[in-house]
Amino acid sequence: MTDRSRLGDWIGRWRGVLPLFAAEFIVWLGFGALLPVLPLWVTDHGVDLPTYGVIVAAWPIARLVSEPAFGWLADRTARKPLMVGGLLLTGLFVVLQLWLTTPLAFFVLRGLAGLASAAYDPAARGFLSDSTPRERQGEAFGLYGSAQMGGLILGPAVGGLTAAFAGGIPPVFLVTGLSTVLAAIPIAILIRESPVRHPHPSMGPATLSEIPAGDPTLLGKAATEIAADEAAAGGSSADATDDMARPKRLLNRALGSAMIINLGENYAVGTYDVIWSLWLVSLGAGVDLIGLTFAMFGVPVILLSPIAGRLVDRGYTAAFIVAGAIGVALCGIVYGLIEEPVLVAVVIVLEGTCIAFLTPALFAVVASGSPRGRSSTAQGLFGAAGTVGFIIAALTTGLIARVDLRLPFFVFSGVMVVVLLVGVAVGREKLSVRPTVRSDAAG
Repeated sequence: MTDRSRLGDWIGRWRGVLPLFAAEFIVWLGFGALLPVLPLWVTDHGVDLPTYGVIVAAWPIARLVSEPAFGWLADRTARKPLMVGGLLLTGLFVVLQLWLTTPLAFFVLRGLAGLASAAYDPAARGFLSDSTPRERQGEAFGLYGSAQMGGLILGPAVGGLTAAFAGGIPPVFLVTGLSTVLAAIPIAILIRESPVRHPHPSMGPATLSEIPAGDPTLLGKAATEIAADEAAAGGSSADATDDMARPKRLLNRALGSAMIINLGENYAVGTYDVIWSLWLVSLGAGVDLIGLTFAMFGVPVILLSPIAGRLVDRGYTAAFIVAGAIGVALCGIVYGLIEEPVLVAVVIVLEGTCIAFLTPALFAVVASGSPRGRSSTAQGLFGAAGTVGFIIAALTTGLIARVDLRLPFFVFSGVMVVVLLVGVAVGREKLSVRPTVRSDAAG
């Protein structure tokens, strides 16, 4: 098979969700561009660091409150309007920070941007989950994560170059706002969404022959329900098997376990956001090395996430979750012991590799724990759990770092181990996802 035919097969396999991958790359390119300059812009307008911390927290707080609600809504309405509208509003609220520059305005606009992004994310992830055969969902979310990280890595360079050549920070806000508008275009034009059918209470796997003959009302109700179920499943026996494998309730062990572990993973992210640059500076690192560490973390995520996703689809979910979480915890311990900043670049590649395997596995568990018609709701709850971890880290890491700048690394390592143990205890065999193989699967 030639390279061209392989590329054609790959495009054909993912054609339905390629606009979503493109949108994720563009969105994260814009957000990445804003990362290096946002603190400078806010503090240049007279905002002190403690107040800036409160402004930063507005985004995750808004998402925590709204993401599960928007996930619930996305399962009951068309998802495309939520995705497109969320992106457009996010861009608007980012750009408005050029003119509304009081501390209160920054806080409100950042919170509104978080609210708008919460409308987009669970709808997007729910669409991806429902549009992908179960035996390819690990690979799908691996590609999704790779697109995000690709944008995030290139974004800071785009932001820095824009600020340098345009002569200031304001054009970077315009680039970020424009990127969200551009990201909405492929979704609005190319995404094809199937009609949404919210699940109704099922009478179970009964057939018409099992309904008492003396009750014509019940017989009619059963016939209608069975016909609706068969129509929704497209008459496919593989889809029927998939339905039987899905949980009937939203609160189930698979989703609960993934939420617990995601909380710990995002506690680590929040820890890094607070102290990473300060810690590297304390080791003698310059801005160039700090920027390099972000890139070196992202490279294995970009390269390995799709590969990890394919392995997840072969049944390695539990192994990757356990190994990935333990690997992240061990990297945290090593960070706390490092004296030479150059060694950080080596460890962060290992950590990026662990994340590349952990994240697609978690998303696969979330997909397996999503009842039919509730994919976006499940994704909203999963995202909210991660937001809780991020907020806890953001509020506590500064206090812990006052004792010792290295101590937060040991703390997040401990948190990661604890949530892994609890998550495994809750999920047990549900962490081992065994996808149903469809004869009509793409590729």
